[in-house]
Amino acid sequence: MRDAFAISLWTYYEPVGSEIAPADYADALQRHHAALRRIELGAPHFTDRVAGALKAVDDREQSPELPDPDRELLSSTLSGLTTAISGDGPDDQLLHGEPHPGNLLNTRRGPLFVDLGTCCRGPVEFDLAHAPEEVAQHHAGADLGLLHRCRALNWALFSAWRWRRDDQMPDRDHWRVEGLNRVRAALDHRGLG
Repeated sequence: MRDAFAISLWTYYEPVGSEIAPADYADALQRHHAALRRIELGAPHFTDRVAGALKAVDDREQSPELPDPDRELLSSTLSGLTTAISGDGPDDQLLHGEPHPGNLLNTRRGPLFVDLGTCCRGPVEFDLAHAPEEVAQHHAGADLGLLHRCRALNWALFSAWRWRRDDQMPDRDHWRVEGLNRVRAALDHRGLG
């Protein structure tokens, strides 16, 4: 602390341009989870994030442009899948929260996760659902049924945020439609809808 400001020092890792193979992505995620299991840190549960999204979906002032049928789809998906995932009884642990490809930096030391501002608690499948689908084939011990529910839930979360009045994601109108399409596809793909 200095003058009431928290100071942290970070190591710079120069990115290398090569693509990260699914097996390397899975290995990096498994190592990341192993490291996170050794950390005692208070973090919100993934259900807190879902509750925030559900509040935005259910509040017409926060999401005034969301059509009623899509509002119902997102509301029922968010609440139903949260219950199903929480009821699976997996061992919750500290997670990255959003380990998608944009948060995985390829370095000379190998792939490293960045942007830890979304850490939460939950099953590792919640994190794995953010990775490309091919990564799951290389991730030992993943519950595929739980993974598919988490993937559908993540698309519902993504879509809910796009419909907030104040969302500023580039190309938001495209992602509003694409997000809803991905929710429907994820639900239909595994008979979850």
